[in-house]
Amino acid sequence: MKGMIATLLSRWTTYLPLISAVLLALTWGRDIPGVIVAVVTAALIGVVLAAVYHAEIVAHRVGEPFGSLILAVAVTVIEVALIVTMMLSGGEKAATLARDTVFAAVMITCNGIVGLVLLVAALRRRVAVFNAEGTGAALATVATLATLSMVLPTFTTSKPGPEFSPAQLGFAAVASLALYALFVMVQTVRHPDDFLPVEDAGVVDDTDEPDDHGRPTGKAALVSLGLMMLALVCVVGLAKVVSPALESGIASVGLPQSAVGVVIAMLVLLPETIAAVKSARRSRVQIGLNLALGSAMASIGLTIPVIALATIWLTGPLVLGLGATQMVLLAVTVVVGALTVVPGRATLLQSGVHLSIFAAFLFLAASP
Repeated sequence: MKGMIATLLSRWTTYLPLISAVLLALTWGRDIPGVIVAVVTAALIGVVLAAVYHAEIVAHRVGEPFGSLILAVAVTVIEVALIVTMMLSGGEKAATLARDTVFAAVMITCNGIVGLVLLVAALRRRVAVFNAEGTGAALATVATLATLSMVLPTFTTSKPGPEFSPAQLGFAAVASLALYALFVMVQTVRHPDDFLPVEDAGVVDDTDEPDDHGRPTGKAALVSLGLMMLALVCVVGLAKVVSPALESGIASVGLPQSAVGVVIAMLVLLPETIAAVKSARRSRVQIGLNLALGSAMASIGLTIPVIALATIWLTGPLVLGLGATQMVLLAVTVVVGALTVVPGRATLLQSGVHLSIFAAFLFLAASP
């Protein structure tokens, strides 16, 4: 009996996505009481951890930089599905949901996750070492995508307000998708070495979590890929289930509607945050930065085209242009990110600067 219990506990990453899928099917589209909300929230946290576990197995099988790319794209595709679903049911109230969620994803990844990765690495090794070429290329792509998709709508004049005209939205969608596809090609085909961890003579991996437990078999990787996708679907689905309680809770404490997008982005990006921090603990700073900037890039490069296509049947307005405060935060993020990336090495100071910007973003999101 004890052996059976031990086996079940050791395979929780296999069973929990399946249990969460059943829970999602039972609660989807229903008004659930507070006790069930608590159960769903607990399942949500557990399935996030399961998603990270299976993503690491897949990444170990396919190698880098493909591993971090798979997790970033998988999470973003499901994030896009969640945004479209909530926009369809939200009416005019959801006009800024896509903008708020994508901007929150950029701030979380480029400041929150990057700051945590540098913090963990600097605390363990004094200096975080990474590849400036690959990281700089990723940051430049994120900055361009964010400007084309979320800054320009504030200044265009073809349509009143911070909105694109249909032609402008189409151009932004095509440009975003093309630029993201170009980056993926460079990352995986032309210059993959620019996105691999940097070997540094002064850095020794003394963690008690060994990075190599033997390469998984193809069958094990396929099973983990399927379970990872199921887990990510459950993450977004369960987040949607608890979103009514989330929205009412946000409204009851007097927070603005834009805070909903921030919470959604934080929930969806939790698997990547955990995976990035674990990579930093293993002296694989570059992998953590790949996850962070790759997620920001995918969030814009995949969301904008899908939202542009969804406007065919969406009846409400689509506000993509950032406000003045958001543009200031974006500009500071790009400048500070560039200064962090150029040396290829970072200390506690750089991590503190990024985390300070992230804290400012959270504070201003709650108190604009």
